[in-house]
Amino acid sequence: MSQANLSPAFTPREVVTELDRYIVGQGDAKRAVAIALRNRWRRQQVPAEMRDEIAPKNIILIGPTGVGKTEVARRLAKLALAPFLKVEASKFTEVGYVGRDVESIVRDLTEIGMAMVLEEEKALVRERAELAARERLLDALLPPAPAAAPPVAIGGEAIPLGPPSAGGAGGPPASASREKLRALLAAGALDAREVEIELDESSAAGPSLSIFTPSGVEEMGMQFKDLLGGLLPQRRRRRRMSVAAAREALCAEEAGRLVDMDRVRLLAIARVEQSGIVFIDELDKVASGGGSKLGPDVSREGVQRDLLPIVEGSTVHTKHGNVRTDHVLFIAAGAFHVAKPSDLIPELQGRFPIRVELESLGRDDFVRILTEPQNSLVRQYRELLATEGVELVFEASGVRAIADAAFRVNARSDDIGARRLHTVMERLLDEISFEAPDRAGTRLVVDEAFVVERLASLVEDEDLARYIL
Repeated sequence: MSQANLSPAFTPREVVTELDRYIVGQGDAKRAVAIALRNRWRRQQVPAEMRDEIAPKNIILIGPTGVGKTEVARRLAKLALAPFLKVEASKFTEVGYVGRDVESIVRDLTEIGMAMVLEEEKALVRERAELAARERLLDALLPPAPAAAPPVAIGGEAIPLGPPSAGGAGGPPASASREKLRALLAAGALDAREVEIELDESSAAGPSLSIFTPSGVEEMGMQFKDLLGGLLPQRRRRRRMSVAAAREALCAEEAGRLVDMDRVRLLAIARVEQSGIVFIDELDKVASGGGSKLGPDVSREGVQRDLLPIVEGSTVHTKHGNVRTDHVLFIAAGAFHVAKPSDLIPELQGRFPIRVELESLGRDDFVRILTEPQNSLVRQYRELLATEGVELVFEASGVRAIADAAFRVNARSDDIGARRLHTVMERLLDEISFEAPDRAGTRLVVDEAFVVERLASLVEDEDLARYIL
């Protein structure tokens, strides 16, 4: 069961090639995560007695903001079909040493795993759910005729009682009308028609339960209806909607009934334990130097000690069952401008044996980021304005001018990496974005002259660029 739910057997080279479609540069980071992903597959191939002894090699990504640390981890998780959770280490410490309980990381990851597996299981029963939903929809469109009463013998003759056939005098029989409606429904001819259906109220949000823990207030994510179980009857309500919306709502409800939730829980826990990925951002913010251990340093070191059992491997109780973190992959990241990885407590350092330094981005990197990835900014803005009938054309000179402007602002003020491109592009296209509804059918060429005209004042004026960009 566990092997069927692990990540696909991609080779490290295939993983790097896939990451290259979305992330420019950072080859060392891509190689490190590709090897970590492949090691998971390798671990499943070794003898069972050795399998539990092989621990994941957790990774620390070191580099300034906006160079792709989070994107590398997020894309890896999508590629691996693995439960993925991003947390910020600084959220676990606040003034007064109050923060979130670190075990909430595992609980949140388990909820993500449950949602993933539930969707997969619903997809497996989708065909059966659609058939059941279609029959319920036909019942709403053409209610079945009430059964006729048995004939009564009067004077030795059987006299039928009850209503006539659903078709009425001379009308079509009920079965023929139902089949005709079925054909119209399958063809989509009834999608715009309104129908009244009855749905469960299970999706309605009820009051949630919060508890106080030594580390603060923790949301259990548990509804009172979950606590009461089957003591309360399932409430249903009638809703009026289009046939197309009713088909989807009924299909979702039927799929939920067909799915075995016990199986979903077992598969989800196995998925989290064997292929879960946790990305801990801003780890450098909880690293304390070797000096005074007073004030915030106490809280920072306390967060590290709280994280240590989760990263080392422990059992966390969730509402879906106990989850072991021994084989969850942890990827930490931080700029480490002030603190250094060596400022972490030695035990935590030992649990992140792989350290990768990501490079700062230059002009050429910005040019590639603007054009090469599948979801490049140039393509995004082109598609956005195309919805208004505006054709946006980026020439090579214009792209280089945008990259140069972003690089120069980064060099003069705070270096925020590729995120600077978003602010530069927004400022560059601010006017056309505002006027696009009134300029349908026009063509705008973004070349070097256009970029220089729109951004020159901002790039040249350092103080103004500091506040606007």
